[in-house]
Amino acid sequence: MWPDEFNFILDDAEEVTLEIPHTPGADGSTNVATRRPALKVRLLQQDYERIWPLADARFRLGGRFGGKAITMIVNNPLYHQWHPADGGTQREIDDPVKQPITKNVVVHFLLDDVREPAVT
Repeated sequence: MWPDEFNFILDDAEEVTLEIPHTPGADGSTNVATRRPALKVRLLQQDYERIWPLADARFRLGGRFGGKAITMIVNNPLYHQWHPADGGTQREIDDPVKQPITKNVVVHFLLDDVREPAVT
């Protein structure tokens, strides 16, 4: 299960479809073009660093995504264009002298239906 402490990360998740192009493999095989449902999330750099240990693992979800599972894309060559990317910065307006900058990261999670029963 997805850790409850990170549920806030998925609160503003946007459901998207990844268009994965046809690619030839190094061994002469080919990958057919396909579409994959995913979640696109923009989060603070420090939150991304906290969830980094969860990369490439599949987690079941509850709540509005109940019956689904996610896998954070970080280094799979097939999904290169959806690897974590710079999500821009925000300036805090509270103190115009300091103007602290908050870094963001854009992360994609593959989104799958859960087909296998849960082991309890």
